[in-house]
Amino acid sequence: MKRFLGIVCLLLLINACDDGNLTVESIDFANVTAIKCTSKDVIYKVKDSEILYLEIPSSDFVNDETLENIPTTIPISTTKRAVYRLYSSAASAENVCPTVPSATPNVTEEWITTSGTIQITTTAIKTTDAITNATKITGYKHYIVLKNVTFLKPSGDQLYETFVFGNYTTSVSSLPFGFDEEAVTKSSCDNRIFSFSGGESLVLDVDNFSTLFANEATVTPRTATVSATKKLTYKLFNGTINDLFFCTSPTPNTPTLAQEWNAVDGIEGTDGTIEVTTTSNGPNTFRHTVHLKKVTMKKGNSDFYLGDDFLYGSFDTSL
Repeated sequence: MKRFLGIVCLLLLINACDDGNLTVESIDFANVTAIKCTSKDVIYKVKDSEILYLEIPSSDFVNDETLENIPTTIPISTTKRAVYRLYSSAASAENVCPTVPSATPNVTEEWITTSGTIQITTTAIKTTDAITNATKITGYKHYIVLKNVTFLKPSGDQLYETFVFGNYTTSVSSLPFGFDEEAVTKSSCDNRIFSFSGGESLVLDVDNFSTLFANEATVTPRTATVSATKKLTYKLFNGTINDLFFCTSPTPNTPTLAQEWNAVDGIEGTDGTIEVTTTSNGPNTFRHTVHLKKVTMKKGNSDFYLGDDFLYGSFDTSL
């Protein structure tokens, strides 16, 4: 009798361990790193024998911060969807990234989204200079959540009010900012001040040029605050530019503009300060040295900080 009971227990144990009877009740990849396939618009996560991937165009990941509580929202469809797969053994990128994915190991279970939305919240990744406090944007983090999503799976629908896909990071090239403070010049066609370096420019355009850059040595620096009439603009082009490019009307079609950042309006005495020190530099010649203090540059919803004290450069004027 004892032997019989032992055999029964063993059979029950074997039956309980039969993989064919196991089903996946829930999936969680929130803490797994997301990677993009190199050959197609698929972002995937691998966890042992499981893969979760998102089919979504790269263009939906905009390198610009989203406003608070206003994520980018994309309806799930047959071309923009999430897919979960359970394999018979360890899975890899080869199971999802090639044009013809590897057929091994075998897929034992598959879930596919049929409805819901994809929400993407994007924030800039920045580095900070420990001395100047200047910041640089090095990439963007996209936090992906599926809302009110339905997965079609073998045993029926699986519903999630909120399903966290997790973070996906895109990289960007830091702006060159290779300006020489000794090479600042006054425009040949108007009162703008230019700093050039290859295909980038940093332009200061103030309405009170003759006052801010008066031909008279200063005892204390003259100041102005960045505003609609006292503008600082950074532009990056896909080719070399100079003063003649900006003085030509209409503006030439080439090189084309790649990026444009504008200084945020400052608060007088607090930030966004243009500071000018003027000294004599020979008979009837004056040198103006410009510092930009606590200036923030912005494009779209993203911004970076020039630093507590950014030396724009010096240029000469004559009586």
